[in-house]
Amino acid sequence: MSLDPDIAALLEMVQAGTESGARVPFPQLTAAQARADFDASSPLLDVDPPALAYERRLSLPVRDGAIIEARLYASAQPSERTPIPVLLYMHGGGFVVGSLDSHQPLCRGLAKDSGAAVLSVGYRLAPEHKFPTAFEDAVDALAWIGLEGRAIGLDPRRVAVGGDSAGGTLAAALAIEARTNTGLPQPVLQILAYPGLSSRQTSASYQRYGTGHLLERSTVDWFFRQYLRDESDRDDWRFAPLAADDLSGLAPAFIVLAEFDPLVDEGRDYAARLAAAGVPVDLHVYPGMIHEFLRMGNVVADALQARATIGRALAKAFLAAGEKAA
Repeated sequence: MSLDPDIAALLEMVQAGTESGARVPFPQLTAAQARADFDASSPLLDVDPPALAYERRLSLPVRDGAIIEARLYASAQPSERTPIPVLLYMHGGGFVVGSLDSHQPLCRGLAKDSGAAVLSVGYRLAPEHKFPTAFEDAVDALAWIGLEGRAIGLDPRRVAVGGDSAGGTLAAALAIEARTNTGLPQPVLQILAYPGLSSRQTSASYQRYGTGHLLERSTVDWFFRQYLRDESDRDDWRFAPLAADDLSGLAPAFIVLAEFDPLVDEGRDYAARLAAAGVPVDLHVYPGMIHEFLRMGNVVADALQARATIGRALAKAFLAAGEKAA
């Protein structure tokens, strides 16, 4: 299939902005400048639903004594007496950009569509915080749900992990960690939206879509120069879940990919590896779409439709988990 016409028009605008100098590519910016640019452009692309009935700012302690920020979204205030299921969500942005603000529309929408709570985590970013800090922050956030979640109305027996792009990488790695870490709630589902999964970017889709399709190879290279301590980190499954030797026994996976995304091949490869290991996989490849399309509700209808599909998958998984626990 060809690019969706609205996506094609967006890419033409991006290219025109780059050629005119109005848009400066991330590799030519500092990390702070790139973050500001990413946050400023996000509201132009996505539809921000109205604030939900319950939205709360939280501060979560992590292992090195630091505090990370988080936001909890729910359609009604949860209570300790009747705790509700929760999606632990990690935002995208190459481990360098992205924030609680940039992904607020998506997290609000997922909470509304699933009927569950969404806990969006402001994990620490590179280059100030190198690998594996983002992963460890995600692990500590999941552990916090197990220890403190019930006190604020979250059910640690009904937890999913999810994220988009680099956040999807973190979610996939978190699902692997939870398999053997008895101190963590066991996810009932992992939501992986166009995640980065491979140690090295050598796939055919990187060759095919690595320029001119929003996520540029040069940008990915820049992200990883900020994030990784050295080349050996690339072979660590916490950075590249495809490097894990064993993927058996993981939570079922709901995987969302975009046809014209450099990451689509590694997403397909991971889905195949999970299925071969006996993990239930529900794979959705959206034709005509590009990386980041879930946050493009102002551009394409597929964004909101895909979000609603994820919401239904979460609701189904949480219902099944609740019936099993009853």
